[in-house]
Amino acid sequence: MVRERRDPLEDEARFLRSWFERPLVTGAVTPSGKMLARTMASYVDPRVEGPVVELGPGTGPVTEALIRRGLAPERLVLVEFNPGFCELLRRRFPGVTVIQGDAYNIRHTVGDLLRRPAAATISSLPLFTKPLDQRLDLLNSAHDLMVPGSPFVQFTYAVVPPIPARCEAGSYTASRSNRVWLNLPPARVWVYRRP
Repeated sequence: MVRERRDPLEDEARFLRSWFERPLVTGAVTPSGKMLARTMASYVDPRVEGPVVELGPGTGPVTEALIRRGLAPERLVLVEFNPGFCELLRRRFPGVTVIQGDAYNIRHTVGDLLRRPAAATISSLPLFTKPLDQRLDLLNSAHDLMVPGSPFVQFTYAVVPPIPARCEAGSYTASRSNRVWLNLPPARVWVYRRP
């Protein structure tokens, strides 16, 4: 099956249109750049068995980076709220599982679908549009569905972490990448693990 070719200008127009329609759902005006997508994908070890869940894939730049990293499309479970992006992802990435649904309710949206614990969760969700309790619930729910020690990978444009880097309860650890300057706007990747 031939994969639909990615047109960066067309993807930017789709994103901008989606952002104007629902800014708190889309969260970004443009898709992630290649360097940011590669940085996010670099935290996923393709040798660790199990599915990889991607939250808010949009037009698929991180999905593409994950496949280039060596993950088989059949291992990828994409959760996207926007129905137009879902159709595009299905055409663009044959073999991936695309679910139109609420990524913030990850237990309900993908919990029954996963046959085994996930190897990683990659998120491009606009976390700062949600209260901290909801962000922490998403992190904990994702960790409940993953192999212990697996990464929850999240990017942000902000200078502060989307989920606090320090966890007083000891339920997770956090590390960060250098700022990805070759992304517009510049971004940083945070990686959260449950010890």
